[in-house]
Amino acid sequence: MENWYLSQWNSSVSFTLHQGRHSPTMEASSFPGQNIRRNSSPLRCPAPNRKPGSAYPETPFSAGKPSSLHLSGHKTIVRPLPPAFPGWYNHPKGTYAGKEVFLTASNKNCALTLNERRIIQTGITNGSTKTAIANTIGKDKSTIGKEIKRHRILKHKCGMPLECSNYARCRYGRQCTASCQSYQKFRCPRRDRSPGACNGCEKYSSCRFDKYYYEAGTAHSEYRRDLVDSRTGVNLTVPQAKEMAAVIGPLLKQGHSPYQIVRDNPGLGICEKTLYNYIDQQVFSVAGICNIDLRRKSSRRISKKKTKTYKKREDRAFLKGREYKDYLDYVKDNPSAHILQMDTVYNSISEGPFIQTFKFIGLGMLIGIYHDTKTAEDMVKGLDILEEALGQELFNEHAHILLTDRGSEFWDAAGLEERPDKTRRCRVFYCDPMQSAQKGSLENNHELLRYICPKETDLRALGLTCQDKLNLALSHINSSSLESLAGKSPIEYTRFMFPELWEKLSAFGISEIPRKKIILKPYLLK
Repeated sequence: MENWYLSQWNSSVSFTLHQGRHSPTMEASSFPGQNIRRNSSPLRCPAPNRKPGSAYPETPFSAGKPSSLHLSGHKTIVRPLPPAFPGWYNHPKGTYAGKEVFLTASNKNCALTLNERRIIQTGITNGSTKTAIANTIGKDKSTIGKEIKRHRILKHKCGMPLECSNYARCRYGRQCTASCQSYQKFRCPRRDRSPGACNGCEKYSSCRFDKYYYEAGTAHSEYRRDLVDSRTGVNLTVPQAKEMAAVIGPLLKQGHSPYQIVRDNPGLGICEKTLYNYIDQQVFSVAGICNIDLRRKSSRRISKKKTKTYKKREDRAFLKGREYKDYLDYVKDNPSAHILQMDTVYNSISEGPFIQTFKFIGLGMLIGIYHDTKTAEDMVKGLDILEEALGQELFNEHAHILLTDRGSEFWDAAGLEERPDKTRRCRVFYCDPMQSAQKGSLENNHELLRYICPKETDLRALGLTCQDKLNLALSHINSSSLESLAGKSPIEYTRFMFPELWEKLSAFGISEIPRKKIILKPYLLK
């Protein structure tokens, strides 16, 4: 028995010949990674970067008459080449295995797979024509042409205004215009005709014109994205939605179920499931139709599929190296580092005002910056204001570490860590989610601030309208004696230990209040 070999593309399959009563058949046992395509045209399986005699998964076939193979319900015809034909031969457009396989079941109308796109990329690199590539994977050549043109990527843009074939002999300084007498549009037979991309071109490095590259993985990702995007959204125009809502709305108010509405109004052209989806997606919200109008939908448990959309918020990239465990490690390695804790205090998320609070741990001093909005940019500006008030030297001395929570207003970690001139001013770390106690010292001071600015009140109506009013409230808070400071107030402690720092804070607007005149009530701001 004489054996011939067929190398499979990206797969390894072994066949055993059996002589049956009616006709010889073959059984297939596949190995992991098998991916057999069903084609209607002759398939010559490419073996890229393989040399004759090199190791490659091979499949033995018996020479003789064509044998039939039944694989997953699709009939395959295997035709051995003449015995005199070598096991490997050089095709004019590439290297192929010496075996032809005719697959009678067609995949002409099936979408291109990733493996087929890899074959297209290999064919382009080998300089194969679109027709040859199409015959290889059993597609029409127009399909290959559209695939390459649609998904090829512009890798290099021509530096000239226009692609002119006479640029090397240009007498006008290569300032190409369409009206130039010498202008002749450049046409590349490989890029513009067949195969349609510049993969494997010998002139790729020296070519000055636009260069297009086809990459199978990128092309398949774009195809999958377009496939999903084309099936998302609602297949309705606004007038159509309003017309349907005019029919559906009154019936829902009369207590009809979606099934009754769809069945009694076939002109809607939708099924019960589609109607449920449209209501859930608020397609008819302009007509006041929502889930609460359905008799049972509002009381049902949320589906398992939808619970996946309410997954736990993932950590953002800015947290890398700045989590609370990183903070503990940094403090352990730098025990003398001075810590500054930061947070925001507000009552109305939509109207404000917003107080950006800072506390110097060890001093007990509470400082605040007044904001009308609560954005990441505002928080960076607030830190800039504090540094400007203290001076860069004093800020570097008393604020080595900035510890805050994971609120969205603090996500600009780079802006908080770096000055406008890109020099580092401090290290920023974030508490764990829902763990405000990790900056408990600042949270405790917020209790004193809430005595003056209670929750569920309009802070502007209360009198908190500017930075001066906020400084007044902070002056009374910082003048209060603390047990942790042996009965001294934060102002007294700071003035005694760091007189230069106190001078800067005093110039910023913090003043000492006599003990008997301290007020921690809302009427302070009137």
